[in-house]
Amino acid sequence: MPASVEALGRPLAAAAAAGPLLRVEGVSKRFGATTALDGLSLDVMPGEFVALLGGSGSGKSTLLRIVAGFETADEGRVLLQGRDIAPLPPHARPVSMVFQSYALFPHLSVFDNVAYGLRRDGVAKPEIARRVAEALALVGLTGFERRKPAQLSGGQRQRVALVRSLVKRPPLLLLDEPLGALDAGLRERTGFELRALQRATGAGFVMVTHDQEEALALADRVAVLEQGRLAQYDTPQALYNRPATRSVAAFLGAANILEGRGRGDGAVECAAGCLLRPSAPAEGAVAYALRPERIRVVAAAPAENGATAVLKDLAFRGDWWMAVMALPGGGEWRVVLPADAPPPQPGEAVALAWSPDSLVPLAG
Repeated sequence: MPASVEALGRPLAAAAAAGPLLRVEGVSKRFGATTALDGLSLDVMPGEFVALLGGSGSGKSTLLRIVAGFETADEGRVLLQGRDIAPLPPHARPVSMVFQSYALFPHLSVFDNVAYGLRRDGVAKPEIARRVAEALALVGLTGFERRKPAQLSGGQRQRVALVRSLVKRPPLLLLDEPLGALDAGLRERTGFELRALQRATGAGFVMVTHDQEEALALADRVAVLEQGRLAQYDTPQALYNRPATRSVAAFLGAANILEGRGRGDGAVECAAGCLLRPSAPAEGAVAYALRPERIRVVAAAPAENGATAVLKDLAFRGDWWMAVMALPGGGEWRVVLPADAPPPQPGEAVALAWSPDSLVPLAG
């Protein structure tokens, strides 16, 4: 690890406690008749990168603003390193926040933007110079000290905003859609840089995003919020492969939702007109998630865990096709087809099959 990285990260590692870095306990927030957060609880461990993911109005930005101190919870507690930070104003909380707009001072140089918080804290000039130099070296901006924000690219401005927040060595960094203002190619590259920076410093990161791919690629754990509640909180792999509810399955990767009723012998009569044989027997009304990439095109559909569908539409995605299939019992499924073979044509019947363990039971 370079000396600059080690120096920036050392205080954070020393501050890490045995318990959660951040604990949100039963937090509720209402705006008039609208409930933005409804008794939400979650933990963030020291050095963990957590993404808050959800649609508009899910409560993710409200939660971030409550942790930062820009909003006050109506109920519940917010603990940082075991300390209730609710009485503290935003500037007195040991957290930093990076906004989507970066919020850099346009009249200040890169050096002065990064040094701003240290000067407000009364840090000595030699120490400021050393820490700013270390921070800029960490993100490859040595030599940019005298430039103004208007002279930087979007990615460079984002890196300045990041190190301005990290130079004060907070144990927790809050990020409000930090990559949202970047184009697709730069967003991916900057996302990897962001992840590397988090690992190097050891700070806990909590990031709000509406981008599923971004959350799955960067975070250690993803909290999926729905209507102010925590729908599921797990690793990206677990969320994608084992969604707990219909909403999580549909939101993450747009899984096909198969509704049906168990008939007592372990099989499920699917509303789409197929017979399911899941790994575990089911009775009564049930629902399963079936990922598009788990469905295979076969010569003839099997009697169980198979269906014959009609291709409705097709979209080319580089090394694969996304096919929209119409089912005999009604409804549509998304199916991933390999690009190394000619795809079927719209209106053509296609036989499909999947394995029993591809059917993920959904709780609600």
